[in-house]
Amino acid sequence: MVNPQGCSQAITRCAFFLLTSLLLSAVANAEPSIALSKKSGPPTSRILVSGRGFEANVGVDIFFDTKNKALVVTNGKGEFHDAAINAPRSAHPGEHWVTALERNNDTGARAPFLVRTNWQQFQFDNDHSSVNPFENVISRMNVASLTQKWVYTSGEGLVFSTPTVANGIAYVTAIGLYAVDTKTGALLWSFEAGSQTFFCSPAVVDGVLYVASPDGYFYALNADTGAVIWKVLGTSYNGDTAPAVSSGIVYYGGNQTIYAVNAKTGKVVWTYPTGSYTRSAPAVVDGIVYAGSNDGNLYALDARKGTLVWRAAIGLIDNSSPAVAEGAVFVGAYGGTFYALDASTGATLWSFPTTQNLESSPLVNNGLVYVLSDESNLYALNASNGNVVWKYPLGGNSFNLLSLALANNVLYLGYNSLYAFDPTSGKLLWNSPALGFGSPIVADGVVYPSSFGGLAAFSLSRGARRGIKVVFSSRGEAASTAPSP
Repeated sequence: MVNPQGCSQAITRCAFFLLTSLLLSAVANAEPSIALSKKSGPPTSRILVSGRGFEANVGVDIFFDTKNKALVVTNGKGEFHDAAINAPRSAHPGEHWVTALERNNDTGARAPFLVRTNWQQFQFDNDHSSVNPFENVISRMNVASLTQKWVYTSGEGLVFSTPTVANGIAYVTAIGLYAVDTKTGALLWSFEAGSQTFFCSPAVVDGVLYVASPDGYFYALNADTGAVIWKVLGTSYNGDTAPAVSSGIVYYGGNQTIYAVNAKTGKVVWTYPTGSYTRSAPAVVDGIVYAGSNDGNLYALDARKGTLVWRAAIGLIDNSSPAVAEGAVFVGAYGGTFYALDASTGATLWSFPTTQNLESSPLVNNGLVYVLSDESNLYALNASNGNVVWKYPLGGNSFNLLSLALANNVLYLGYNSLYAFDPTSGKLLWNSPALGFGSPIVADGVVYPSSFGGLAAFSLSRGARRGIKVVFSSRGEAASTAPSP
């Protein structure tokens, strides 16, 4: 007796392998060619595909790997232009193929697309969400299989900043700025300001790295080589912030001033003086710059003009950087109180007192706000009213200039060890051996916590990745990938 279900599965398998064979054989003898509007990006990226050299007035299927994403019809010249497809949400980091295949024959062409889930600046984006929404490799189901991949140590100095990862290079500051190969942990280049410690995270946008230096200058560097593109006076030792880059303007705090600088030229667009030094990194949302100062105020400034929109006197804001979500600004005051303020007016919506200082930066996601206090408790608070949803006591009493990271429904904290939590319940899913304190990020399926004097990398063991293999070159370009069917 024939098993219909078995036949169906066999036909599906045959169809899959036939399609793969057609795609590869079509490219082998292809005269047609295709061009992509972009060569890399995160899952869900919108890609415009154009082709030439096909038959005139025929249907062409466009695939991302083996998934049929669009059907277009060529014009009388055998061309098509700007056919829109999206990289699947499930596409893992690494090299993938976009293929255009004529219907009813084996003629086609393909082009590579590199999936990246970069973490390009402090707390991921300009609203300081600290959430990487594109991560799809590490999950609650496999996070316990994380293993240490490598550790880079500069040899001296504590790391007070959060690392940054862009296009296969990890950047971390200690006594100097260091660019590290994400595959091997090998140093690619470094940038130093004498023997002084860098306190701020860099940002990488369009191949340019922006960082505040303790030598008194704010720099734009070539992200691949470290070469100086421009520099501008306006920083001070231990009194500067990570930058935010928005609409061609770099915003940062330094030298008792909030700066807006042209990202291409380094020309100062505007400045706003505060009453004391600033170590609270600015957030930029809907045309407003939110930044805290040691003068006891959180400032809201017009992003274009630099004029004051409002200020809220909530107490000294030392290192906690504001996060903006759902019409509210969340920030911790050094005296130990955590605040939610109305983003439009600065009015206090609610406050939550702790027993010691608040120096960490909050993370807001899915109706919860997460913050670490110097009393060594990790709190998950209701973002609407400040009520405690869960609390995790970490023990000890530490200098907590930390930020958190969330990716694929896993919450990460670097606090001597690297921790992974269920963000809803606070259940500890996994933690590493002691590494020294540090702030983590997640990019390209790897967790990067800062460690004493440097940076560590944790990735899944080979078996936990379920057959996904991605090989990167020393410069971070994907050389091959073999995703599971």
